[in-house]
Order: sequence, then C-alpha cells, then structure tokens
Amino acid sequence: MKVLFADSYYWFALANPHDAGHATALAYANVSASLVTTAWVLTELADGFCRVASRAGFLQMYRLILNDPFHVLISADQPLMDRGMALYAARPDKDWSLTDCISFVVMQELGINKSLTGDRHFEQAGFVALLK
Repeated sequence: MKVLFADSYYWFALANPHDAGHATALAYANVSASLVTTAWVLTELADGFCRVASRAGFLQMYRLILNDPFHVLISADQPLMDRGMALYAARPDKDWSLTDCISFVVMQELGINKSLTGDRHFEQAGFVALLK
C-alpha cells in the first residue's frame, strides 16, 4: 500500500471547500493509501481551527485520524523534537518552520517521498508536493 505524508496544508484544504486546493485534497482523501502525520502537524491544525465555531470540526478530524487504521499519527517526543531542531539549525538558508523540519525528518526516516501538501518547502527538501 502507498504511504503518503499528510501536512497541515492538506488537512486545511480538505476541511475548507473554498480553499484553492480543496478539490485535489478531496481526490487524495479517496486514494488507497496510508497517511502519516505528526502531533506537530495536528498542533498547527488545532491552532488554525481555534475559533469557537471551528473547534468541533477540528475535533471531528482529530478523532478520524486517531481511529482510522489507515492514518498513522507520529507522537511528539523529545528525541524527534531534537532531530527536527538539528535540521532547523542546520538550514539557516531556508525559511522552513520547525514543524516542517520535523516532518522532513519523519519522512526521511520512514522512507516517504511524497507529501499531501502544496508547500514548496517540501520540494526544497527533496520531496514531492502532490497538491501543487
């Protein structure tokens, strides 16, 4: 089975019918693949849906991710944070967020080369951004 990394870009596009990437994200939601994401990506998502009117939608998505056997959630832990921070520190020439750096570390360690994102930073790091 195909394994893809799901970035916050994907989750936001999937949740918002007015997002420019919504149709493409929706198409990938129906692809037979295992989706890997991180607790840091979900933190970004929760922050983006922090308004009272949006929280229920985030919580529904969160439960889906936790309960779907085709979704793999990589937990936040200090060793992974340290590896992401090392990449963040090693690339002062890039505008990569710490969350992106942690995502890149996870993708590299799991051998994932394709991400559900439109974020060009994934391409800069050598991965395929499927939502571009």
